[in-house]
This record gives sequence, C-alpha cells and structure tokens, in this order.
Amino acid sequence: MPNQLSYRSPSRARRVPRHALRLVTTAAAASLVLTQLPHALAADPATEAGVGAAVIGEVYGGGGNSGATLTRDFVELGNPGTDAFDLTGHSVQYLSGSPSASSRWQVTPLTGAIGPGARHLVAQAAGAGGTVELPTPDTTGSINMSATSGTVALVAGTAALTCLTAADCADDERIVDLVGYGTAVVREGSGPAAGASNTASVARDAELTDTDDNAADLTAGAPTPVNSAGEGPATGGGDEGEPPTEPGDVRIRDIQGDTRISPLAGTTVAAVPGVVTAVSTTGSRGFWIQDPEPDTDPRTSEGVFVYTGSAVPTVSPGDSVLVGGQVTEYRPASATQTLTEITSPTVTVLSSGNPLPAPVVLDADSVPDLYAPDAAGGSVESLKLDPETYALDLYESLEGMLVEVSDTRIVGRTTEYDELWVTVKPEENPSVRGGTVYGSYEEPNTGRLKVMSLDPANPLPEANVGDELTGTTTGPLDYARYGGYTLMASDLGDHVDNGLEREVTRPQEERELAIATYNVENLSPLDDAAKFARLAEGVVVNLAEPDILTLEEIQDNTGPTDDGVTASDETLRLFVEAIEAAGGPVYEWRSIDPEDKRDGGQPGGNIRNVLLFNPDRVEFVDRPGGDARTAVEAVAADGGVELSLSPGRIEPNDSAWASSRKPLIGEFRFEGQTFFVVANHFNSKGGDEPLHGRNQPPNRTSEAQRHRQAALVNGFVRELLAVDPNANVVVAGDFNDFEFSETWSILTSGGALNNLMLTLPPEERYTYVFDGNSQTLDGILTSPAIRGFDYEPVRVNAEFADQASDHDPQIVRIDTTRSGNGGDNGGDNGGDDGKDKDKDKGKNKDKVKEKAREVIRGVIDFLEKLFGRLTGR
Repeated sequence: MPNQLSYRSPSRARRVPRHALRLVTTAAAASLVLTQLPHALAADPATEAGVGAAVIGEVYGGGGNSGATLTRDFVELGNPGTDAFDLTGHSVQYLSGSPSASSRWQVTPLTGAIGPGARHLVAQAAGAGGTVELPTPDTTGSINMSATSGTVALVAGTAALTCLTAADCADDERIVDLVGYGTAVVREGSGPAAGASNTASVARDAELTDTDDNAADLTAGAPTPVNSAGEGPATGGGDEGEPPTEPGDVRIRDIQGDTRISPLAGTTVAAVPGVVTAVSTTGSRGFWIQDPEPDTDPRTSEGVFVYTGSAVPTVSPGDSVLVGGQVTEYRPASATQTLTEITSPTVTVLSSGNPLPAPVVLDADSVPDLYAPDAAGGSVESLKLDPETYALDLYESLEGMLVEVSDTRIVGRTTEYDELWVTVKPEENPSVRGGTVYGSYEEPNTGRLKVMSLDPANPLPEANVGDELTGTTTGPLDYARYGGYTLMASDLGDHVDNGLEREVTRPQEERELAIATYNVENLSPLDDAAKFARLAEGVVVNLAEPDILTLEEIQDNTGPTDDGVTASDETLRLFVEAIEAAGGPVYEWRSIDPEDKRDGGQPGGNIRNVLLFNPDRVEFVDRPGGDARTAVEAVAADGGVELSLSPGRIEPNDSAWASSRKPLIGEFRFEGQTFFVVANHFNSKGGDEPLHGRNQPPNRTSEAQRHRQAALVNGFVRELLAVDPNANVVVAGDFNDFEFSETWSILTSGGALNNLMLTLPPEERYTYVFDGNSQTLDGILTSPAIRGFDYEPVRVNAEFADQASDHDPQIVRIDTTRSGNGGDNGGDNGGDDGKDKDKDKGKNKDKVKEKAREVIRGVIDFLEKLFGRLTGR
C-alpha cells in the first residue's frame, strides 16, 4: 500500500535569513524611522533565549466574502520564543482602518497559552460565502473585520484600547503587538502591510520576524490558518484514506507555466508526480520535486517546492511521490518576484531509491549576458520567459529544479545569515581582489548566484571574496526575498582559501595631509570591546593614523535604546581611548548632537557624522554657535573664506535631510593652509527595488532625496569657491550611491569637486560588497585647488567574513605643496593623483622625486618668510 503523508501549513514560513531587516539593498545599511510599540520588540523575540513571546502572525478579514474560500475571518498568533506564553488576561482587538473620533476598538478575550513555536487561532465573524471551514479555533470571537483595511492588536488586558493614532498607540504600554493592513492609519513603522483582500491574508515569515514595521514584516498571500494542534483547513482534495496510485492530469510544468506566475495559482491539484530531489528540514520546511520526464519547452520548469509548514518532511531524496495541494505564488516582499509552490500538501510515496534527474549546469556559456527584459519599470511577470536571452528568465525557468555550478570563485563573503555568493562567469567585470565589480546599471553581473547549504551538518565555510568552491555544488534553485535566486546546496563544493589579506596603507609624509573616511556601523557603548579594538586597529594600522577622519554611524551614548539621549561623548571617548590603546595618537573630535529621532538610522541610535583629528598634526578652528538647526555660512575674511560656524551643519532645516544625517563641516589649519572638511552620510537605499525584483528595471525611489542632498552640498562648496576659488575643500563619507550615479554627477557639477574614485581603474572602484557585487557607496571628493594627492580605498572589511564594519574606509593624502595658494597654478589638475601601481605601500617615494620636493619646499619656506601669508588664508 503506498504511504500517504498529509501536511498542514502553520503560516507562510520562508527560508529568510536570520536577520530581521536588511536594506539594499542594497545594502547596505538602511536608515528607517520606525514607530516602536513598547512591548513589540525591535529584535526578533525568538532570539531572547528562554523567553516566551507572542506576535500577530497572520490576519485575514475576507472570510465568507465574494470569491473567498474560507468562511470566517481569523487572527493567528504565534510564539517565536522558547517558553510558553500565557494568554490569560490578554485580548485580540480590532479597529477600523480609518477611525473617526467616535470609533471604538472591538475586543475578543483570550485564554490558554501558546507553546514555543506554536500558533493560537482566533476565529472571528463568518460571512455568507466560502466553502471551507477554519480548523478548530482556539478562541472564537465575533468581530467582523474588513478584508482590505484595519488594525489588529494583541493587548495585555481586556479593556478596550482608546488610542486612535499610530503615535498614541505607540505610547500605550498594554499593546504587545500591532498589525495595520491595507490603508490603516494605526500601524507600526513605515506603513501598513499591503495586499490584504477577500482572497489574501497578510502574514509574517516562518521565524515570525518582527522589526516593528508592518510594511516590511508582513506580506500578502493565500490565507493559511493553523490552530494550536497544527491543524489547517480541509483541502477539499478527496478521501485521504484512499491515496492515489497513479499520476493525475497535472504535471509540474503545467503548474509552473511559461511566465513567472502559475496559470494554476489558487487552485487545488492532485497526484502531481515527481521525484524528491532535496529536503529542507529547518527554516522554511518542505521539499523539492522534479518531473523525471520533462517536456521540450525550455520556458517551463520541471521542479517545484512543496511547502510543509511547521511539519518536518518525512520524504527523502530519491522518493517517487504523488503530491496534492494548493498551488500558491508566495511573494516574500511587495517588490520581489514570487516563488511557485504547493502548500497544505498530501503526499503519497510510491517508491524510494530512484535516481535523481541530472542537474542543469550553470556556467559562462549557459547563462545569458543580458540580465532582465525591460518593462519600462513595470512588472515582467506577465511576459513570456525568454531563458536564452535573459539571465533572470533562465533562472525562473529553472525554479525548483536541480542545478549545478563547478569550480566557482566566491564574490560575496559568507555572511552571518549563512549565505555566500559565487560567480559562474569568472571573466565578468572581475575586481582586483577576486570579486565582481558593479560598474553600471546596465551591467548588474548576470553570473552572480547566491548559495546556501541545506545540510545542517555541512554548513557553509567561512569564506572571503576571492576564495573558491572547487568541484561541484548542486541543489535545487530557489527564490528568496534577500538575494533572489538561490542555489540550495545539498552537495557543497570544497572551500579553497586563497589567502585574502587586509590592506595596510603607507604613512603620510610630513607635508602631506591625510584625510580618511570610515562608516563604523552603528558604533555605541553597547558594542563589546572587541569591536572598538578592531575599528581602532583599522585607524592605527590599516589607515596609518590619518590626520583627519570623518566618521559615519556614531550612535548616542545609549545606542539603540530609545530613551531621548542624543549625546555621543561616551561613544567617542571609548573609541578615542581604543585608538590610543592600539598605539595611535590621542585624537580629538568635533560633532553636533542631532535632535532626537530626526536623523534616521537604527531606531533610538541617533547616528551622526563626526570629525576626528590628531591635534599634534592639525589645528581645528573653533567658531561657536553650531547646533542641530543653525545653518553654516561661507564668510569672506582677510582675502579668503572662512566658516561662520565650525563645526557647523549644511542646511540642516531643508527637507532634503528629513530622517537623514546632516553634513558636518569643520575648518582646519595645516602647514599654513586652511582646509574645509565635510563629513557626509546621505539617505539610505532602503525602499529601492531589488535587482532581481518583479519590476524591470528596478525603481530607485530613494535616489530623489540623495539628489537633493547632493545639490545642497555642491551648492555650499560653490559658495566657498565663489569667495575663494583656491579654497581647499574635501567632501567625504558614505553617499549611499554608486560612483556612476546621478548623485555623484550632482556633487561634482559645475566643476566644484573632483570624484577621486574615478581616478582609479574600474577594477578598484568599490568600498562595499552586496549580493555579490563589489560596489561604491563611499567616497572622497576634492575641490580643484587640491592638485596633488594619493587616494585609495583600504580593503579591511567588505570582502571578509569577519568584519568590524560592513564598509571599507578610504584615505587621501594631499600634497600641500600643490594645494590652494601654495600650489603650482599651471599644474595638470592631478599630476601624481591616484595610485602608483608599481609602488610598495609604506615605502618612501623614489629619491629623484623626493629631491625635487625638497627643492620646492625650500622655495616655499623662503617665500613664506619673505611675504608672510603667501600660502595662508
């Protein structure tokens, strides 16, 4: 008798990495302002060992409505903690999406408890339609919820809430969790969860990730109610006591179709034949099946993921099975593509030990050079796949099928989320150190592919960029929110460590002014001493003790604790002491504390830009009056230009800086010259659509704000140059955009600044690695008066599995004999700018050049004594 297995889905669980929120896109480090509820933990509550927790896992208000399958509305609660969560005295409450002053919360009291990893199903009002009953609910209420817009709260108490705005609800400490959906006014974070309808719920991922941002945390899809017993609704698939023994009429290729969306989505299928190729026992549990008898259409995949919910699959690779269930298109986020899968499955095992289908080889010959079809920024989901022309179409046509890569170079480090990136095209835009350079929007590098391991006993190695996976890596091709198409490796190649080393730059010479920039990734006193020590070593050893250092992402003294603190003197004291302990100089700093919650970044952290400097080498010119809201001005003074405030902020009240860091400028003196240094951290790329998403080309909505920010910085530099065309200006920091982007063109417009990244060869233009692309986010720009310089990124983080920050720092050494009024006005606007590829870092320049410099210095010293302020300001 064939063995029949039945699975019921607890929620739309996903193989999402362990992180709760990562933007990038992208990278890199997204700056979102989230409305936090007191009890709705910013960290994933599942990470709190030994603690019971509860969140709202799924909300559905379309029960019994037109087109609905289910007869009732429901709210599903979940416990991501490791202890039971007692619901005694708690309630689920509902508020309309657009409440008026007379609106009232409706209450359903709760009893019982939610076990670790379990669910609690709250049934609400029934409608006149639908054909499928909910599984036996754990609690039954009578609230008639809207299908498209509303707010649901889990409350510690049974008295009705009174808050009617997001801000007021954020202040109500009784609220344990809250979900606003559709167009709800009351919601957490950047917006309500989108996509709820008569046929779609909104739900969290398998880990019940809760970052206090409904729009990011919940996605729409077919409702999947599950009760505390792990039971789901009946599938309507017939008598499970009589398992099928012969394939039905539907094949996997019929489910997948020749576009990205299944023509059978939302329908129930039965007895779909296939061979189990791989099994996922953690994260998003389920297994992949593949038809061993494919058709001849290259557009239709022969593989599909069978999602078993909380149940660990009992099938094994090589099992021949017949699968029934509902065809679902799971969309991990609103801008991503979908993953076609079979949910709430019934599985019949016919035989075991069958050979697996041969994997499809992915290499430079099989993967197209074009990335995706152009839909003018719209969705490509309705377009017929063209796998011979577009890489994304090829990957979609192989979704769920076994694929294989061989002897691949690693182009994205092993992350803390158990993933790495390889390239199947080793000659595609290689970086100088083994990565793949992202050099234009038109070339997103089609050979990149994310790899994760399916075998808990054989995790990914700790690999750096430039390492290799030799031999073959084989597994089904999946799709995920972060990174898109992913090879889920059941067989992993061997790791070869190619010995990537962290770079060490040379020390500056006596009359060179060394200015560096470093994003230290949310540094606060809550970080352990090891992070401070690693970053300090980077300053002292790798950057060779720069004279001036612009810092980004310095948090306040209590880090992400949202307590109104904005000062960062303790953070900076610890960092300066760590630098001194590492053998460096005793740096001083200048900064301006932001207003609470006004500069974006990690909620509560109040990140800001800081100017760090070595007082033994440079003098900071202090001019009082700088604060969070007062704008600095360029002032004519003694034949030159000076700042009205030092330190000061550039146009801090302009809306371009909403929820974003304001540029910090300071005035310095070095070798008789004045230098203006601007520290920057433009708004994040959070909100931009991913390269692998449904819309092509992807919409980059965040760049409009960066364009306005770039225009303000460029405008202030022009104001300085209008007073003194020979002013020495250095603009540095994290600009959160690529060196080929319009943001950089605006920064350099009118010839006000030179982009030093463009002085490097293309294979060296990167400071960050995201999704296997080595790309530029940070940079240094200089005014035209700075004619002699030596510039380089210093690779210490982005390419390494072990990081102190996710960004690489950069440094420019300015030859002050060729800057401002001290320079050679007939120079070549660069001379020895950029890197001398043949020099050894840390060694003196050749004797001839040094002799020439000595002569120049002697002449300048003579002229300074003769004319006093010839080279000054």
